[in-house]
Amino acid sequence: MRYAVTVGDKAYNIEVGGDREIEIDGVPHQVDIQNIDGYSLFSLLLDNRSYELIVEREGQQFRILLEGEMYAVSVTDEHARRLMEAPARVPSGEVAVKAPMPGLVVAVPATLGQEVKIGQGLIILEAMKMENELRAPRGGRVKAIRVSPGQVVDKDQVLVVIG
Repeated sequence: MRYAVTVGDKAYNIEVGGDREIEIDGVPHQVDIQNIDGYSLFSLLLDNRSYELIVEREGQQFRILLEGEMYAVSVTDEHARRLMEAPARVPSGEVAVKAPMPGLVVAVPATLGQEVKIGQGLIILEAMKMENELRAPRGGRVKAIRVSPGQVVDKDQVLVVIG
């Protein structure tokens, strides 16, 4: 999965690969991150160097304390970035929200029959120890929910149908 990450005024392209591998602007790195306290304290191992992070979410951004420095970080996945850059045309008919990668369904905030707005969160999918919120590509009514929390899904599996 690809992410556009902005730290302060610097932008990075990050691609998450398999088995604890990532690429930052095309350069491969080994990474492992573990939550320590169940809240905001994390242990990060990047290319065999250990870091301690404190991560706090503020809306769509994160504040990360690393080695005494505070960083404002925004993260956008490839799917969300494409949606933001897409022309302002609204798909008609039913639209299926599919899994952009294999993962574990953590939560399903959407309910059957619910009216949703464009960009509203429908599914939270965990992949590579990161939670990804899948959002509605357009407004409409939730016609079908084809997954439940705890379910493992494959890439391109239909999760929710909006009509």
